[in-house]
Amino acid sequence: MSKNFAITGVAGYVAPRHLKAIKDTGNQLIAAVDPHDSVGILDRYFSGVSFFIEFERFDRHIEKLRRKSEAERVHYISICSPNYLHDAHVRFALRVGADAICEKPLVLNPWNIDALAELEQESEGRVYTILQLRVHPSLIALKEKLAREKRNGKYDVVLTYITSRGRWYLVSWKGQLDRSGGLATNIGVHFYDLLIWLFGPVEHSEVHVANQYKTGGFIELERARVKWFLSIDSADLPKEALQKNLTTYRSITMDNEEIEFSEGFTDLHTEVYRNILAGKGFGLTDSLPSITLVHNIREAVPTGVKESSHYILKK
Repeated sequence: MSKNFAITGVAGYVAPRHLKAIKDTGNQLIAAVDPHDSVGILDRYFSGVSFFIEFERFDRHIEKLRRKSEAERVHYISICSPNYLHDAHVRFALRVGADAICEKPLVLNPWNIDALAELEQESEGRVYTILQLRVHPSLIALKEKLAREKRNGKYDVVLTYITSRGRWYLVSWKGQLDRSGGLATNIGVHFYDLLIWLFGPVEHSEVHVANQYKTGGFIELERARVKWFLSIDSADLPKEALQKNLTTYRSITMDNEEIEFSEGFTDLHTEVYRNILAGKGFGLTDSLPSITLVHNIREAVPTGVKESSHYILKK
């Protein structure tokens, strides 16, 4: 049977992936909210969606539907709002008897997950999050390969992610530490989740450089040593990206060999949705290690460039 969805933050950058996933899994979007009204994209996927620019009216509408019938109530709320609102919107979903499907980062602080776990136990709903790299076929194959290998030493991993952003970024909520959680949280959390998923829990973490535009450091995992660098500064793009007029450069190497996952990104959100609808989605426990790591990165005092720093920081 088709399920009813509502969505928060429908005017945002990531919302179209959720709209497509809802559509592609054969379900129906019946309500949406965003303080910005540039939401014509709704018509590309659904008709007859009740749209609100005030969360209070959205709340009232969802509550009204809940009291009508099983066929009319909202079964899932997809949360694409700014990071600092995720916790509140997950709580809202549980309060109205819906499951929450929350974009990453699920929350900004690890203790928020503990509180949500208590609410989840008290409610009929479940909390799911989008950790889409875990369903990428190439990365699943790599995880299986690593599990088969009998290796005594640790892998040497280098994570580089440069995604050019204009001046608007720092003016928006994304540039405000208390709202986005900073660069490591906003643009890096899914990469940290991937590395922990592949190489085991964090044993040690350092931050070497951190400012509004870039951050980098070193993480020791159970089975890997990771030098990492994140940036929104186009000046950090390597020559090969500039020659191709690319504004984004993404690379993860393991023992100097590239982990190839540049293809196959198109339908990852849809695959995550399929898993959730089958009761196999990623939940609170899955999110906790990476949320703890990005929180520790945010709170760390940068040490300055060291021998273990990423190569870009040593330039």
